[in-house]
This record gives sequence, C-alpha cells and structure tokens, in this order.
Amino acid sequence: MLLLLLEPKLLLDGFHQSLAKLLVVHRHHGLFPVEIELEMGTLLIPEDHTLFCQPPFELGALHVSRVHTFVYCDNPANSATMKFMAATRTAPKKSVAKKTTPKKTAHRGDLAPERVAAILRGLDEAYPEAICALDHKSPWELLVATILSAQCTDVRVNMVTPALFKRFPTPAAMAKATLPELEALIRTTGFYRNKAKSLQGAGKTITENFGGKVPQTLAELITVPGAARKTANVVLGVSFGKAEGVVVDTHVFRISRRLGLAKGDTAQKVEQELMHVIPQKRWISYSHQIIHHGRKVCIARKPKCHECNLEQLCHSKDKTWHS
Repeated sequence: MLLLLLEPKLLLDGFHQSLAKLLVVHRHHGLFPVEIELEMGTLLIPEDHTLFCQPPFELGALHVSRVHTFVYCDNPANSATMKFMAATRTAPKKSVAKKTTPKKTAHRGDLAPERVAAILRGLDEAYPEAICALDHKSPWELLVATILSAQCTDVRVNMVTPALFKRFPTPAAMAKATLPELEALIRTTGFYRNKAKSLQGAGKTITENFGGKVPQTLAELITVPGAARKTANVVLGVSFGKAEGVVVDTHVFRISRRLGLAKGDTAQKVEQELMHVIPQKRWISYSHQIIHHGRKVCIARKPKCHECNLEQLCHSKDKTWHS
C-alpha cells in the first residue's frame, strides 16, 4: 500500500495551476515525488476522508483545495481510474459550489490580485527610492510641514519651514508664538490664518497632552489641531514606519481612480478601498510612489501616457495614448 500526502505549499491556487505535486510514502522505498495532472473542477474532501483508488494516479477533473491524505490500494480487484471505492462521507454539492464560486470571480477585473501586484511592481521599477518630499528632521517638523502643505506645493513649504523652525523649533515654542508672528512666516503657503491657528493649537496640544512629543497612534494624532487623517497617516508612516492607513492626497486620489483601484468620490472612501486592495506592507510606499508618479507622469490634465510604464495596465477613459 502507498500513502500519498499532499504538501500544503503545493496546493493548487484557484484554477490557475494544472499540476499538483504529491509526496509518495512507500513502506519500502521512502519518499519520492509524483506529478498528477489536474483539470478544471473541484472536489471538497473532509480532512478525515479516506479514498481508495486504482492506478494510474489520474484525478481527472478534480481540484484538490485542502490538505488531504490519500491511500493508494494496489488490489487488482478494484476498478479502474477514478473509481473511489470507499469514503467515510461525501462532501455535499452545495459546499462545493460555495467553495469554488469565489475562486473563479476573485481573479477578474481591475482588482484581480495579479493586476494589483503588476501595478506595484511597475511602481517599484519606476520609483524604487520614493520618499516624502517634505524636508524635516523630526516628527514634529514633519507634522508642521504636512499641515502647511494643504493646498500648497511641497516646494513652497520647503522654502518656508527653515525660518519657521529656526524661530519656533519645538511644540512648546510654537505654542507660545503669537498668531501674527506665525502668519507672517507662513503667509506664502496660502490659507495662512487658519494654518497659523492650527500650528499654535498643535503646539499647545502636544505640549500639554503628550509631554511635548508627537503621538504615535492614529487615534491620538487626529486629536491634534490641523492633523486630520491624511496628515496623521503621513507622520505615522514616514516618522514611525507605522501603516495605520493610506495617505490619500490629490495625486493618490486621482491616480488610484484612474487605475481602477478605487471608485470613491472622497478621499476617505478611496482610502478605505485601497486598504482592502493594497497589501498593508505597501501602504506607505504606495502613496509615496503614486505621488511621484502624479507629479512626473500621470498629471491631472493631459497625462503623459506615452511615458508611463503602467499604461498597459491602465483603462482610464482620459488616456492620451494607447500602445
């Protein structure tokens, strides 16, 4: 008698593989590999299910979806291939349908895992070292710079922050600053009155509630004036390497929708969609790469599709060039 064990790492994935490798445990010859052709189809077998079959080892239209133990019986009295003589119980047909239907649909459309993976590979190739464009030396400086970046370019923010940080280097110092002082230093970033209030409030909150240190959780950060969810995600990801969400700025919002990775009409909706599509380990780098891509190639008006390495994966209606 031969005992066949299907290795977990060799299980078929959906219907995209046509070959399963099994280990054969022979009572005299030990382990040796056997390859079995599998075609589209499915059979759900309980873990305690035992099957007896006649050689050769052709499973025909069966798709093995779990780790099972097969016992090969060489009794010549048994019938031919595909004849399963005995089983403790048979899986109900409804269970088979429930197991297979998601597998057939999960790999279709814009959100197919293989397509998402291809987009991420393309971003890695184009922007392997993409980082935050805001100049900073500490979590506090990054928080201030991100607050100032609302409706303003990073280039302009980087021109303003050196003098601001020299004058008010810490949250405590910022908390004591007067609004006219702050407004004069950040005027060119736009909406300077509201931003000055946010900076002053952020300094006070961090000094009084968090011991002068920028908090390291999303729940705490969003209590700081001026630090909405996007700002909090920037600080957590860049300064602390924590991915509690996806940074969705104007570039991430626009390009994620163009690529079909999200359909939401608000930054919050797009973020929630991306968190279900993009692996969490890529949330931080995805935003940095997309932001660079949006500035250089996938611009708002007349995107440079002829320069885009994601062009063949993009089905956007406003494409300016097709390969």
